[in-house]
Amino acid sequence: MSEGDKDGGDKPEDAAAGIPEVWPEAERAESLARGAALKWASGVFCRPEHLERLGQYRKRESQRTSSIHTRLKSMVQSYLEGVGWGLGQLHEARAELKEVSHALAKAGVESRRNAEGVKALEMIREVSVNHCQLLAAVSNLPHLYSVRSMVSETERLVESRRLLEAHARLMELECWQDDILWQLHGAGAPGTAGTSLATQDEELVRNYFSGVGRLVEALGKELWAVVGSGLALARQNPIPFVSAVRIVEREEALDQALMEDRGGAGGHSRPLPPGRPRCWRERFFQVLEEAAATRFRSLSYLHTRGPGLAGHLSALQHGIMGDLATVHHLLEHCVPPHYHLTRAYLHACHRCLQSHLGQVSGWELESGEIFAVLNWVLHIYNSSEMMGHPDLAVEMESEQPGPLISQEGLEQLQNKYVHSVRMLEENARVALMISESLRDQTIQMGLYELENLLNRFREALVEFGKEHRRDQSTNQNKFYLHYLLASISNCIILKTSTESLQRQLSSRSASRFSRTPPGPLAALDRAVRRACRLVMDQLQLELQPFLQGLLSRSWLAREYVAVSPKLCGVLERHFDLYSRVRPPCRQRLQEECQWLTVVEYVRVLMQKRLVCRNAEERSRLAQRIALDAQYLRDFFQGLEEVDGPGDEVNPMALLPVLADFIRLNDTAMLALEVSGLVAKYPDISEEHVSVLLDVRGDVSRDVRGTVLDLLEQSAPPLPAGYRPIFSDILVPTPSMPFCLPTAKCA
Repeated sequence: MSEGDKDGGDKPEDAAAGIPEVWPEAERAESLARGAALKWASGVFCRPEHLERLGQYRKRESQRTSSIHTRLKSMVQSYLEGVGWGLGQLHEARAELKEVSHALAKAGVESRRNAEGVKALEMIREVSVNHCQLLAAVSNLPHLYSVRSMVSETERLVESRRLLEAHARLMELECWQDDILWQLHGAGAPGTAGTSLATQDEELVRNYFSGVGRLVEALGKELWAVVGSGLALARQNPIPFVSAVRIVEREEALDQALMEDRGGAGGHSRPLPPGRPRCWRERFFQVLEEAAATRFRSLSYLHTRGPGLAGHLSALQHGIMGDLATVHHLLEHCVPPHYHLTRAYLHACHRCLQSHLGQVSGWELESGEIFAVLNWVLHIYNSSEMMGHPDLAVEMESEQPGPLISQEGLEQLQNKYVHSVRMLEENARVALMISESLRDQTIQMGLYELENLLNRFREALVEFGKEHRRDQSTNQNKFYLHYLLASISNCIILKTSTESLQRQLSSRSASRFSRTPPGPLAALDRAVRRACRLVMDQLQLELQPFLQGLLSRSWLAREYVAVSPKLCGVLERHFDLYSRVRPPCRQRLQEECQWLTVVEYVRVLMQKRLVCRNAEERSRLAQRIALDAQYLRDFFQGLEEVDGPGDEVNPMALLPVLADFIRLNDTAMLALEVSGLVAKYPDISEEHVSVLLDVRGDVSRDVRGTVLDLLEQSAPPLPAGYRPIFSDILVPTPSMPFCLPTAKCA
């Protein structure tokens, strides 16, 4: 064992002898190795018979040690060879760096020598820039001379709708402009001074070609007018529409080519010309959708409320299908296939229908109207009569446009329908199960009670109005108008149920009445009229403070200001409240509001607060009245659902007539003017005309007598359907002058 230890320990001691003492890790590793070897040997040679294999173990360990030494030597040798090669490369790089440094030093010296020579070339560069600009100017002189004449000629072509020729000239003008701008852009590239000069020249060129921009706008306006009237042109002469499409495609190709040229490689891309890209293809579809919306509005302005809703939906169906047939069979062949014109027009119509039906769904519909909407949306619209038509099936399958009414909206309509069919008629239906006579008696009793209720309701409205006037100073009932308008809407709802009950009465029931037949509709009409009168009385009361300062001498002397904003605020507030009333009373209240405003304005004039002293005051007064009339007309037209008073006399037309009467300079023509006034307003009285003559302030006694005699002789009867307006305007009674009680006064 000691011999093995001695033999096996020689090599570690020899190896450790070559390691410097400054490496304590080597000594530690050697001690660990010796400990491991002793542990291994004590485990292997624990018995005497095991010593027979000592030679084998010694031989194996010697071979392993020699193998490790060999590998270590080869590894160290490879590392040394790499280090040597790296040192050689470093020497070569150092030599090359010295050569490069010498070359850079020589180049720096040469550059400093050439800098002085470059300064001498600056003058030549400026001469070159000027020469390039002069060359561009000379080469473009023929084009510049013909620009204005060509712009004028192109304008004539646009006005005559020779669109293709006009667009060809426009493209030529734009090409000239772009070439000149590009040449100036290239001329300004070398230096700062050249760039500044080129910028000024570019501004000059743009000003010179300003007519081109106007041509683009004019051509676009005509182009979109043609596209918007495509449906009409398709049935008559589709050539202008085809020309418009060709121009759109030309512009789209130009936009694409210019965008590609702008993104070219090498840093020499041309800038986009002014107004590019135009995106006229996108604008084409926008105009098409606007045309569809305009066409749709022309159909949707029919009577859409009440019994006319089903007819309105039917008119929409025929109008939309007729337009789609025109687009599919005629216009589709006038555009490239990738336009998918039928699909685009179909989606435009669908969006218009979505908006319109959303508005209709928000109305207070009755059961029949709700049924018409639901049936049209759920069955007719998707049937073969509309969007399920074979010609439209492909367009609908390629891209679903979505539902006309959302699922939530459909559920709300269905809930409204379920609640609307629960009426008072159920009692009549139950009575009918017994006999028709019992049903009639039940309905008659209900109608009598309804008539009595409406009569009491009208009396309550009268008392309500009186109480409001008494308590107006305390302003306790600030919802007075709201209550009145709600009463009107409730009466309109009640009228529908009453008419339904009356229709259920059999023809024989009228002969069995033991007393006067019930008249609930007449009582209901009287109640509605009384409520509307109270509403107008309240409006008149609110307008009075703002009418006091009109048509007086101080008012005429001040600088003109339109009708008081506070007065217009009162009218606007009333119109907003009226818009919540059910039709037809909603429109009637709005018309009565206009009527009352004009009547009160003329009533102030009849009070003779202002008597003109000369022609200048008459002219100024007439002008003020005409301006107020125009302002009121514009104001009422700007409010919602005001379409004028229909077939009756338009009250707004009265004020300009009175202004013309006051403005008339020749008093000898007053008789003729009065005859025209009587023809328009046959209810005008002698007192009204006399006040107007007094307001003028220049009418002699003879002329006044002639005018009043003519008025007395030519008093025409009121025509049928004419609504008197002067009958509502009372003339104040003139104060009698003090005099002694003589026989003449008596």
